[in-house]
Amino acid sequence: MMLKFQRFILSKKNQITLIGGILISVAFITKWTTGNIDVFHWALVIASVIGVLPILIQAYQALKVKVVSIDVLVTIAVLGAFFIKNFEESAIVTFLFLFGAFLEQRTLNQTRSAIKELTEMAPESALKQMENGEFEEVEVDDVDEGDILLVKTGAKVPVDGTVISGEGHINEASITGESLPVGKEKDSKVFAGTILENGTIQIIADRVGEDTTFGKIIELVEEAQDSKSEAERFIDRFSKYYTPAVLVLSFIVWLISKDIELAITILVLGCPGALVIGVPVSNVAGIGNGAKNGVLLKGSEVIQYFSKVDTIAFDKTGTLTEGNPAVAELEYYTDNVDEVLGYLASIERESDHPLAKAVLKEIGETNFSPVENTEVIKGGGIVASVAGHRVAVGNVALMERENVNLDKKAKEDINRFEKSGSSLVLTSVDGKLQVLMGVRDQIRLGVKEDLRRLKKLGVKNLVMLSGDNQGTVDVVSGELGLTKAYGNMLPEDKSAYIKKLKEEGSIVAFVGDGVNDSPSLALADIGIAMGSGTDVAIETSDLVLMNSDFSRLPHALGLVKATARNMIQNIIIAVGVVLFLLASVFFSDWMNMSIGMLVHEGSILVVILNGMRLLGYRLRR
Repeated sequence: MMLKFQRFILSKKNQITLIGGILISVAFITKWTTGNIDVFHWALVIASVIGVLPILIQAYQALKVKVVSIDVLVTIAVLGAFFIKNFEESAIVTFLFLFGAFLEQRTLNQTRSAIKELTEMAPESALKQMENGEFEEVEVDDVDEGDILLVKTGAKVPVDGTVISGEGHINEASITGESLPVGKEKDSKVFAGTILENGTIQIIADRVGEDTTFGKIIELVEEAQDSKSEAERFIDRFSKYYTPAVLVLSFIVWLISKDIELAITILVLGCPGALVIGVPVSNVAGIGNGAKNGVLLKGSEVIQYFSKVDTIAFDKTGTLTEGNPAVAELEYYTDNVDEVLGYLASIERESDHPLAKAVLKEIGETNFSPVENTEVIKGGGIVASVAGHRVAVGNVALMERENVNLDKKAKEDINRFEKSGSSLVLTSVDGKLQVLMGVRDQIRLGVKEDLRRLKKLGVKNLVMLSGDNQGTVDVVSGELGLTKAYGNMLPEDKSAYIKKLKEEGSIVAFVGDGVNDSPSLALADIGIAMGSGTDVAIETSDLVLMNSDFSRLPHALGLVKATARNMIQNIIIAVGVVLFLLASVFFSDWMNMSIGMLVHEGSILVVILNGMRLLGYRLRR
């Protein structure tokens, strides 16, 4: 019965606040207009009694678990004011405390709006192909891997999948933070929670339910918001001792001064409400901003560490570069270019080597010829008969084996291509060099500017750790202006280097995308995974850049630094207000319980609103 009463009272807190406000208004209006003191007193008494009930229940619940909360301080203060018949103070303090809690809850709900928006974006149904070939609407939980689904214009993509037919443009803002539609066609990857803005596509389900990228985003962000940073844990410990200390202080003041109203006022003014709420609201708002902008921060602890990072180490392939080799340089030594490219493409289409794919992509549509007598030369390339001609495709060693004459210009071109970090693909026809291609992994668009922004944000060292050869690594490093670059590194070499940096006192972040990066991601102070990387890399990391958008990294660093500053600002505001109020009690005549509570609740709103500024944070370019 008692438990039901408590729940009922707490469920009606907002209504009680409203009634209290009306009663206080009636009391003062009656006094000022008619001078009726009886109505004035009784209205304030009723406002005090009903107003203290939810506060008293919360105080009782806190004491049951051996916590001296703010509600305990306010309850003692209100009961004390009521006992000395200062009904004005007791009524106004209860109303301000309840009204402050109402405003606090409303503003806190807004800071969590980013997560609410995410969960509301989650798809609920899907058009699934049944055994008879027809598509029927089913709940998204009834979709299994391998099912074929139909997505129409304006619909949400229900699962992570691969397009098997149709084409259209998809808004991937829920995954990447970018609202610019992305074109999708056969074999394109699509993500749950994204919206097909035009076209119609059929997809095959690759990942469903919580295993989808979108499901993981929601799970990770919810876990992050529920986690506590070192600062929050300190404040929890601090308030556990601080609140009883305020009780003891007010008791000592009463013993010395015999002024119970002064002692009660100290109880009200000493409430550490803004201190307790200030750091969590900063964390929640910062994590929420990240979620909306394609950055997953896995917990409040990540904010603390990442904001202090002075060294960032990068894997090369798939991180600083696209991870897809392409022809970067090209020289012809023949007038029959189309014919020779047709021979080259005819040979390369039979190979699954990454360089062959790059060459075919560069050539595009051409006339293919039958390929005969194919001979694969280990460590050299391929020799075959194409349309009656002996065609060799490979490196310089293969050309020498085929007795192909490399004149002065060809040697100069080869030397130039090698210095630029390209892998060479030479093509000879009947013993004569015809084509020279330089293939290399392309640097991500905008990476150089992003690295410059990281330096401006205080990162002193930008280091590249790559398994590629040192020559290629040096070329990329020189182009990007990195501090250091190391090639020919195995996974254990990378993690050993990270360990060495930490032992030297650096706070290190590592950015990678592959399984081989997982040891380094785990060992670094902050592991940062590219979102399209492997599951292992994403699970091991502390921060994920969705859709492998490198430009999110400067935003992430700027965001955590802004969040860390915001926490400090809130702590200063909270502590400063308490010190100001307590000093005013002892050194001024104007401070009383009602004014103190008004300032106290105002300080809570100030720190919440200050934290909410992070929801709109954007890194200045």
